[in-house]
Amino acid sequence: MTEATGIVGEFLSLKETTDAEVLAMQCGDFYEFFDEDAELVAEELDLKLSQKSSHGSSYPMAGVPLDDLTPYLKALVERGYRVAVADQYETDEGHAREIVRVVTPGTLLETTDADAQYLAAVVEDGAAGGSAGASPTADVGDDASYGLAFADVTTGRFLVASGEDSAETLTELYRFDPVEVLPGPAVRNDDELVQRIRDRTDATLTLHEAESFAPKRAEHVVREQFGREPLEGLDVPRPAISAAGSILSYVEETGAGVLASMTRITTHRSDDHVTLDGTTQRNLELTETMQGDREGSLFATIDHTETSAGGRLLKEWLQRPRRSQSVLEERQQSVAALASAALARDELREVLGAAYDLERLASKATHGSADAQDLVAVRETLEVLPQIADVIDSDAELGESPLSAIVDRPDRTAVADLWEMLEEAIAEEPPSTVTQGGLLQRGYREELDEVIDRHEAVRRWLENLADREKREYGLSHVTVDRNKTDGYYIQVGRSVADEVPDHYEQIKTLKNSKRFTTPELEDKEREILRLEERRGDLEYELFESLREDVAAEAALLQDVGRALATVDALSSLATHAAANGWVRPELRRDGDLEIDQGRHPVVEQTTEFVPNDVRMTDDRGFLVVTGPNMSGKSTYMRQVACIVLLAQVGSFVPAREAEIGLVDGIFTRVGALDELAQGRSTFMVEMSELSNILHTATEESLVILDEVGRGTATYDGISIAWSATEYLHNEVRAKTLFATHYHELTGLAEHLPRVANVHIAADERDGDVTFLRTVRDGPTDRSYGIHVADLAGVPGPVVDRARDVLGRLREEKAIEAKGDGSSEPVQAVFDLSSGTMERSATTDGGEAASKSATQASLETAASSETDADREAALEPEKADVLADLEDVDVNETSPIELLTKVQEWQRRLEDE
Repeated sequence: MTEATGIVGEFLSLKETTDAEVLAMQCGDFYEFFDEDAELVAEELDLKLSQKSSHGSSYPMAGVPLDDLTPYLKALVERGYRVAVADQYETDEGHAREIVRVVTPGTLLETTDADAQYLAAVVEDGAAGGSAGASPTADVGDDASYGLAFADVTTGRFLVASGEDSAETLTELYRFDPVEVLPGPAVRNDDELVQRIRDRTDATLTLHEAESFAPKRAEHVVREQFGREPLEGLDVPRPAISAAGSILSYVEETGAGVLASMTRITTHRSDDHVTLDGTTQRNLELTETMQGDREGSLFATIDHTETSAGGRLLKEWLQRPRRSQSVLEERQQSVAALASAALARDELREVLGAAYDLERLASKATHGSADAQDLVAVRETLEVLPQIADVIDSDAELGESPLSAIVDRPDRTAVADLWEMLEEAIAEEPPSTVTQGGLLQRGYREELDEVIDRHEAVRRWLENLADREKREYGLSHVTVDRNKTDGYYIQVGRSVADEVPDHYEQIKTLKNSKRFTTPELEDKEREILRLEERRGDLEYELFESLREDVAAEAALLQDVGRALATVDALSSLATHAAANGWVRPELRRDGDLEIDQGRHPVVEQTTEFVPNDVRMTDDRGFLVVTGPNMSGKSTYMRQVACIVLLAQVGSFVPAREAEIGLVDGIFTRVGALDELAQGRSTFMVEMSELSNILHTATEESLVILDEVGRGTATYDGISIAWSATEYLHNEVRAKTLFATHYHELTGLAEHLPRVANVHIAADERDGDVTFLRTVRDGPTDRSYGIHVADLAGVPGPVVDRARDVLGRLREEKAIEAKGDGSSEPVQAVFDLSSGTMERSATTDGGEAASKSATQASLETAASSETDADREAALEPEKADVLADLEDVDVNETSPIELLTKVQEWQRRLEDE
């Protein structure tokens, strides 16, 4: 194909200079896509394709209007494409274009999603403790440490964190849920860790230049952005600074233009927050259900916020619960005051409804993309702050709560000054584009007022010209108008066209009229065009200056936005508490957990919930939960975890009374989720999650375990469940709720001092079972699996046959295997003590036609030796086995070791 020239050639040349998958190039009033890019966007965005000829060749072309790029840009980025944007500018030789930014998931400003849009970077320090970025091939291991940084370009938030190992690092990534991750050199070369990042997040992984992670360069970039003092006060390891520096350089190189909105850097410390790994967040359905839906999640249930910023903050609180008792009690005080002041709370929420997202508006201002309507939104939201303060001050209880201090955190004088500046500057209803004119108020600048006055005078002259011409020359059917071709003209009906004065100069003849111009009209046209251009240039220049003044106050806007979001989030918690009868929990440091009549915060919304108690103290810290399937064991345990989590958000909780011992982490092992598709068996997932809990949980943690060991053979499962219980009880000592079908575990309560049994009660009458959903002390006395099968709709004959088989098993009777008539039926006896099954053919009458192989062998042995002979032969070995048995300390021997010994004793006795 011949090399393209003109616009297509310029497009293809620009495309070669960027690593973006798509280029949008401005051509006048449109952004155009050519060649393969055009075909891609046509398919992805359902755009119409046309053809553009260049140097004898034809190229596919698609385009979108200049002002409509945002939704298409957002759609492409959300589909995983990096999009370069080339804007047009004027030169002495005409039009030219240059790439002004590359839009990625982490640098997309044009989002309508209320959630945070974090860009993350991960740097490994190296197992040997080397400097960040110095060991691109270092292995990931438990001894390695990691630095993380998170930036939200839409709000200017910037945080740094660290992880002791890859598991903690993945937990932090899941907690912040970034849309894009920049892996450092060592991380990107570790396929296992990269795959785990992909599995645990939906983030796009971008390979940013390795040099940006270099410690010295990164530290310099961070100091340039935030200053020396904030950096020295962070007290984070060097890898975190390397991560921060790489994000700053990436944001600058992509041309997002929002660095000015990143006014402060803060540290996210894991020891300030409750550990919630990704598994726990999914199992508790914090922000979405197991099916991926927002509705039905804990967040959706308690979210009654009026603003997008308030909802974003409330979600952040749920994902990052706090451990500081003072912080939580301050939130509780505010929620309590708001819950009891119903009228004031409703007034607050009504006022908050007029607030916009100031954090994102600040970011748009620093980027230079805020229009006049955005500045009106800033002005209106700044006005909300004093109104909120007035409502709080008008109520005695609210005024004495921490809410008063929250709204006083921003500089109220600076807020008033900025509001006044915008009130004097921006028109009440400005146009949607900044080049349209009419952006600014009269009286804002004298120079602009003079231009506007002269412009309006000329415009009035033109508006009255037709009437003047009619009166002065006695003409009828006279109009004055303007178009792009003819400019301003006087149009006269054809019937009177011959009566026009001599100074009229004809410029066009139409079917029913003629168009004329005059020297005076041409002078006025030149003047109004000059004034329009001058007004537009001056107004835009003044608007840009005003926008820069607003951008310079980004930190103030963020403070105001954060204060309003905090009031909104607290009001949401109070609204839900008041409507659902939630109570203020007492927070304790001693670790005890006592909940009276607790309920599940989500389930109670859709069903008549049966409340239950929980008591976990020093001598009752491990609860073995038994009961039938579908009776509510999982709901009960999740309910306890949700109540503890809500308490450490600062919320009220669904209970009659609650005393919550603060925890440092919540860990759950509930289900295998969807990891089978990733090639990991149910049992492998189960053991990996159990391993994480046993390694990570502490004495101050809350652990929820549901049916551990069920993914393998029964004896293996019991052994693992037993030994995990011992380890959690003796070594970890975390508060634990362990639901199990292994009834053998209930016996641990007699041997381990902190273990107690509880069960979900059921009532059986005349063969019908009712699940009472009530938790009672002690172990369950039986299972109701067959009843559950009946409830689930298993065919009646199968259920009936199961009842028959179960009855025979309990009585150790023979079970006849029912065939299809093509073979003789057989009987089998299951030995409950040994776990073995014996088979025998049956006669028509159902009696055994022959004895089992086991019986036959015993009879053969009996015919060759007497009972006395056998006893004599076994006596020495019996004595040895008994001696070994006396030496075994059951309390100090693991279940697996005990089983091994028993098998050895059996073998020795059988050999004899």
